[in-house]
Amino acid sequence: MKKNFGMLKKIIIGIILVCVLWILFSNVSKKYEESKYGYPGQLVTVKNEKLHVHTKGTGTNTIVLLPGLGTASPVLDFEPLIDELSKKNKVFVVEPLGYGWSDLTDRERSVENITYEIREAIKKVGVDEPFVLMAHSLSGIYSMYYANKYPSEIKGIVGIDPSLPQTLSYFKETAPSVPNYMGYLAPLGMTKLAVMLDAKDYLPIAKKGVYSEKNLIETKAIISWKLSNKTVVNETNSIQSNSEKTRKLNFPNELPILIFAKERADGNQNIQFYETQIENCVKGEVVPLKGHHYLHWTRYKEITEQTNSFFE
Repeated sequence: MKKNFGMLKKIIIGIILVCVLWILFSNVSKKYEESKYGYPGQLVTVKNEKLHVHTKGTGTNTIVLLPGLGTASPVLDFEPLIDELSKKNKVFVVEPLGYGWSDLTDRERSVENITYEIREAIKKVGVDEPFVLMAHSLSGIYSMYYANKYPSEIKGIVGIDPSLPQTLSYFKETAPSVPNYMGYLAPLGMTKLAVMLDAKDYLPIAKKGVYSEKNLIETKAIISWKLSNKTVVNETNSIQSNSEKTRKLNFPNELPILIFAKERADGNQNIQFYETQIENCVKGEVVPLKGHHYLHWTRYKEITEQTNSFFE
């Protein structure tokens, strides 16, 4: 009996030791990767925290890109779309707090705070003229709030399969809820382990060559740092309250609205929903596209062509 207990004790100590070594390894490798894969844009300070904003291109229209919930690095994820858009437009990609090379934060992830941070960041990198706000997924809610709060600063809105304030009530859904302990997975090295075991589940679904090898290597690294971090967990758990705060908002009637909607197998109810959102707009259009919810992974050329044409 004593012999068995001694063996069990050694196994437990061994498991603990392996876990501690893995945590140390993952955090040391994170420091190394952060120094190796430097940010391509600018870091600007908003309320003592740094946000990363990447800029590319010149042109008549200024386009500000906002990511979907939990996108590890918007700059890397949007890369094919950035490259296309920047041929005729000046493109700014904002990595909100908790994303990419931006800091984490304990500040409440309210629609007011997130919109304020985005606005301050783009001002600090020189966006001072009315711009097109292009929002993917959850950022649709922030774009709606921005357009109502600061209408003179917005030239138009483009949604990439966007979530909007009335989405939950229209589809009779409840927002996702994530346990707070999920925010500790990255510091404990769990996200790094997950990426090492099966990276395909975390990378863009696109034809070979659309994303460069350099991009994919950096994406895997940033996923291991930032996936399911405390800031994104807080943002996820704020979706319900942010939707309720903005539920009565609509797009300003005079604002041009272009929405790219993923074609779905449920009778395309989402397209019908989007049509209700733009029915009072002087200029509004819904464009159905086949593809993933991250439509820009594969349909970046169509999105660019339609956007350029719409705002000409």
